Amino acid sequence: MNIPTNLKYSKDHEWIAMNGEIATVGITEFAQKELGDIVYVEVETLDQTLDKDEVFGTVEAVKTVSDLFLPMAGEIIEFNEDLERDPELVNTDPYGKGWMVKVKVSDASQWEDLLDSDAYAKLIGA
Repeated sequence: MNIPTNLKYSKDHEWIAMNGEIATVGITEFAQKELGDIVYVEVETLDQTLDKDEVFGTVEAVKTVSDLFLPMAGEIIEFNEDLERDPELVNTDPYGKGWMVKVKVSDASQWEDLLDSDAYAKLIGA
């Protein structure tokens, strides 16, 4: 199981990477494997400010639909439009081309509340 050490993780299986005050968010390799083949990613919260743990979108797999939860509060400033025509990027490259949104973080201290790679590995039993 690939769990990059440079990222932080939520208990809801989202990953987050910080670059200044901008965070990139996606779902983990574990999450995409549990969901199966991703067929659609929907984010209707572009340009909205959301609290930590609020739903920012949904991911639809062949057998299920799952909510996506924001790991840190902030404004959704960008959606990965490549996912509109190629949602399976979430399956093939969850930590790269399969990213979902970029967020202008409003409370950087929330970074400390997230799981590091070791804690996330324990959570999923890896």
